[in-house]
Amino acid sequence: MGAETKIEWTDATWNPVRGCTKISPGCKHCYAETFAERFRGVKGHPYEQGFDLRLVPEKLSEPLRWRSPKMVFVNSMSDLFHSGVPDDYIAAVARVMLAARWHTFQVLTKRAERMQALLSTKLKAAAEAPNIWWGVSVENKEHGLLRVSHLQNAPAAVRFLSIEPLLEDIGNVDLSGIAWVIVGGESGPGARKMERNWVISIRNRCQRAGVPFFFKQWGGVRKGLAGRRLDGRTYDEYPERPHSPLLSERERADIATQMQLTLV
Repeated sequence: MGAETKIEWTDATWNPVRGCTKISPGCKHCYAETFAERFRGVKGHPYEQGFDLRLVPEKLSEPLRWRSPKMVFVNSMSDLFHSGVPDDYIAAVARVMLAARWHTFQVLTKRAERMQALLSTKLKAAAEAPNIWWGVSVENKEHGLLRVSHLQNAPAAVRFLSIEPLLEDIGNVDLSGIAWVIVGGESGPGARKMERNWVISIRNRCQRAGVPFFFKQWGGVRKGLAGRRLDGRTYDEYPERPHSPLLSERERADIATQMQLTLV
């Protein structure tokens, strides 16, 4: 089994890296930090060190052992392209994603410049793989739109935007080369409000461009009350997913063992 999740746009999470640091306004109320810091100092807990950045090499081969194909959010509790994660470790994560081609991996970053550079060099094979989707977070114009540009200039087969938390009208965002757009409001204590017209503007641009649109939530302090319906319906659109056969349990275990010995 994978690490089950309540995140609406994925099936499972995989965290070969834990912890992160804030770099832009979208990080202000980071759900991952809030969760991790609850367990700081709890002996033996995965987040005994709170939200401090940490590599977790024992998690690297995990997707190879799962018994069914999944949509996998990579590093839901971190950022693969954080400056503290070595290039070689990022390459090791990419080799697992290439080997486990029956899964669809969703890699999301706020550090788009580094991602662009690595996809053009050390991660070139992973950039071209249809089962690996590369995305950037967008919360506003100042920080988010530059990330979109870096993503568009990366040689990725599948590119996506996670426009969450949407903190302002981002205007006429260019969707050239973008295969998928997720939009959502901030949730939890201190959640900043998302305006309906900001969402409508993005949805309409997606529809005109033929880009699948996924509306995650309105957000708010109690996000369950606001729900995720927009104009009377839910939007659960995705790009087309590649389909590769799932290897036998023995074959997957053999690959996992071999890769674990050579990855780090």
